[in-house]
Order: sequence, then C-alpha cells, then structure tokens
Amino acid sequence: MTATSPARRVLLAAPRGYCAGVDRAVIAVEKALEQYGAPVYVRHEIVHNKYVVQTLERKGAIFVERTEEVPPGNIVMFSAHGVAPTVHEEAKTGRLATIDATCPLVTKVHKEAIRFADEDYDILLIGHEGHEEVIGTSGEAPDHIQLVDGPKDVEKVEVRDPSKVVWLSQTTLSVDETMETVDALKTKFPGLISPPSDDICYATQNRQLAVKQMGAEADLVIVVGSRNSSNSKRLVEVALQAGSKASYLVDFASEIEEAWLEGVSTVGVTSGASVPEVLVDEVLEWLAQRGYEDVETVKAAEESIVFSLPKELRRDLRAEAGEL
Repeated sequence: MTATSPARRVLLAAPRGYCAGVDRAVIAVEKALEQYGAPVYVRHEIVHNKYVVQTLERKGAIFVERTEEVPPGNIVMFSAHGVAPTVHEEAKTGRLATIDATCPLVTKVHKEAIRFADEDYDILLIGHEGHEEVIGTSGEAPDHIQLVDGPKDVEKVEVRDPSKVVWLSQTTLSVDETMETVDALKTKFPGLISPPSDDICYATQNRQLAVKQMGAEADLVIVVGSRNSSNSKRLVEVALQAGSKASYLVDFASEIEEAWLEGVSTVGVTSGASVPEVLVDEVLEWLAQRGYEDVETVKAAEESIVFSLPKELRRDLRAEAGEL
C-alpha cells in the first residue's frame, strides 16, 4: 500500500448468520442422526445454505424433494420453511415417522392463516412465488389465500368483501419492500387488516438494519449466503439501497473476485440467517490477506432468542416408524 492509498477496513455487521429458527433446525437434524442413526430423510433443504446441506449429507442426512421419495418405515424431517397440511397427510399415507423442524415464527404465520380463513377473510399473502414457505402457508387455506409478489401484483388483486381482507407475509422478505406492498394494498383496500404481530421475523429485520447502517459507508458489501436464500438475497438489495456502490452474494470466500476490490477502501461483510460463522471467518481471512485487516463491528441489535427442539426428538421414532 502506498502512502497515498486510502486505509483499508472491513465493517462487520452484527447480528448476522444463524437465527434461532435455523439453529434449531440444524441441531434437530444432528440430534436425529445421533439418536436414531442414518439415514434421516429431510424434505427439501433443511435451510437454504449449500454448506450446511453438504455437511449434513456427509453425516447421513438424505434430502428429498417429495415425501414419496422416502421409503416406508423411515423418519422424515420437515424443513424450517414449513409444509402444507397435505404433506403431513402424505407422510402418514407413506407410513413415515415425522419430525417437524418448522421455525416457530413460520408456524405463527400458519396459525394466523388458519384463524383468518376460519373467520372467512380473504388473505393476501405477500411473498415470492414458489418459495417453500409461501407454498406451506398457502396450503393451510388455499381457498382463502392469494399471493401478492410485490407492489407490481397489487393491481390484479380482487377480493370478495373489501371489509374482510387481511395481509400476511413470508417471514424473510425485505421490510421496506413489504411495507411498500402493504401501502399499495391499503390504498386499494382501505379496510385492510394487518396481522396481530409482525410476520417478518426479528432476525431478518435485524440483519437488514445492520446492513442499512453500514451500507452508506461501504464501497462494497459482501453478503455470505446461498442463491436460493430469500433473506440473503434481500441483504444484497438492502445494501445497494442504503448507498453501497456494489454488493455481491457468495457462498464461499473463493467466489469473491479480486476485481471487486478495485478502488475499494471499505468493505462491508454480513451473512444470511442460514449461514454458519465459519464461512464469514473465511471471507474475513481472504480480505485480511489483501490488506483489509482492520475490522470494525456495526451492531444494530442484540439477539437472545432460543427455540426448544422439536418435541418428536424426545420419542423413539425408529420404533414408531417400524410399527407404521
């Protein structure tokens, strides 16, 4: 570095990485493998992170896309994103013992959907089409729920009774974009009711807040996370909206390109809610080797939430599966 070169530093977002729901789900798979032995089948990726899935596969987890792929008499775990009631029925029909690792915050949204459907509301679910969480929530009340995939979808929304309409949301969305969609819906339906409590999870909001705080100072923001992770992709968007000149999503430090650092004095680093800290450490080491050794933490919130493990782990599921 020459005398005229700007000082190089890293702004490290806090909180980042694992949220309570992801931690619970990953530990649930590990505990199931310890207690019952391999294989333990998992329907869809337990969380949206390539490294986590590969690590659990090496330990004996088998990830499947459809319940029907699991041989009868085995154990299947449902991912943190939740599943529709029809999936529970598929497992029962397939003679499978189940472990439900759905994040409790996603379960909360499911219960809201059931309650409002029972009261005959039209439910406008804000979320991304095809996301597992949206599929699971929609499955709770398919006749009452219609998906609203951002502000662009609002124009086409039709309801039976504008005085009986409520909005719910996928838990991993951008807070700002969600509220933009809600505002557009309220303009169209002034009587629109909000959920009893915020559907976007605390971890998603906190990670976005930290990125907002560092985004204006960072020339570049590196988000560690997988491309199928909704909350990780939102962090890239939030960084750019906050003022960062560039932002990229990477699974591993090896994916960072040297060219991204040209003219960059301040690099922001964060990670999605399904990312283990070891991957962030590798990114920090990669940056340190290139002169970005000064690391400053940008703290947006404290997190102390812990969820108990699925109750099914307290039973002898192998015996139960054998009897089905």
